[in-house]
Amino acid sequence: MRKGEQTRERILDRAARLFNQKGYYGSSLSDVLRATGLKKGGIYNHFHSKEQLALEAFDTSVRLISKGYEEALAGKRNAVDRLLAIVNQFRRSAQDPPIPGGCPLMNTAIENDDANPALRRRARQAMEQWRGSIRTIVAKGVERRELRAGLDPQQVSTVMIAALEGGLMLSKLYDQPSYIDAIADFLTEYVEKQLR
Repeated sequence: MRKGEQTRERILDRAARLFNQKGYYGSSLSDVLRATGLKKGGIYNHFHSKEQLALEAFDTSVRLISKGYEEALAGKRNAVDRLLAIVNQFRRSAQDPPIPGGCPLMNTAIENDDANPALRRRARQAMEQWRGSIRTIVAKGVERRELRAGLDPQQVSTVMIAALEGGLMLSKLYDQPSYIDAIADFLTEYVEKQLR
């Protein structure tokens, strides 16, 4: 990797952490400069605007999160094992996040609900990928008879994501990992007893 590419990657990594902790609007250009150790020209040499930096930093955050899920799912073929791997990876990520500040999807969705349509679209795309993965696991699991007949993949993905994100929000709000643990335990039982 050339020096310019390394600098760009370093900017994205540090901006992703900054935006995930302080938010896009809570992070000034001075904060970005401090986090990256660069001057204004060094940033604008690689990104034409703060919004472009934020979009690409969000993508960096999603890649970091996705990598953990890909590793957790590797080698697991059974739908029950795959769903439990997602729950357990979320629990691990909540307790030892690959990027500080919590779930970048939730943070970005909340902060940019109406304020930044481009970031909101990016968060929706990432969420659709996550929801789509769970829907596919459920649909294939029903087809292979690993999960009970008649399950609605859309409903299962909604329940799982809402529960996990809600548990993470409570854990962060109260600084208590017991909330995400309770949700992960609940979803484990849900998968093993209700979906199987």
